[in-house]
Amino acid sequence: STALASNLTFQTRNVVSKKLMIKKGKPTKKLSDEPEEATLDNINLFSYMTLMSFAMLLPVSLWMEGMPWLPSVMAASFPTVDLIQMVAKAAFAGFFFHSYQQVSYLILQRVHPVTHAVGNCVKRVAVIVISILFFANPVGLLNALGIGVAMCGVLVYSVVKKLEAQWEKA
Repeated sequence: STALASNLTFQTRNVVSKKLMIKKGKPTKKLSDEPEEATLDNINLFSYMTLMSFAMLLPVSLWMEGMPWLPSVMAASFPTVDLIQMVAKAAFAGFFFHSYQQVSYLILQRVHPVTHAVGNCVKRVAVIVISILFFANPVGLLNALGIGVAMCGVLVYSVVKKLEAQWEKA
């Protein structure tokens, strides 16, 4: 149920984001004194969403977690942890996650939200398969069934897109 809620919210975010993005190469014509509708490109939209998310979640995280990330609390709680190394790894992970999200928005600006969702589905299956092969994670029947359903969904989507393109040509 958590995965379903996550998928639903992320795909809703993608659809709303796509509606807010501008389409490059299509000039907008201003008719008379009508105000132009404000639109955002992928970088600015992602920046605003990141800042709003930070502002909304900072009070919640401080309320839920308190202040355990302060250096004095960390040193007392985890005396064997190298604080500089931990901060460096957190910054490293944050940089790569931010880059991943930025590329995701760049792709979303160029494709339909459904195509983007299918790409995310393929990415998730690829991550699962790589973790199975690389880390030798055991695969249960339900996991294998889920991977199969995801791959069948991608196959059906690809076939329908190809048939739709052929239909439009005819």
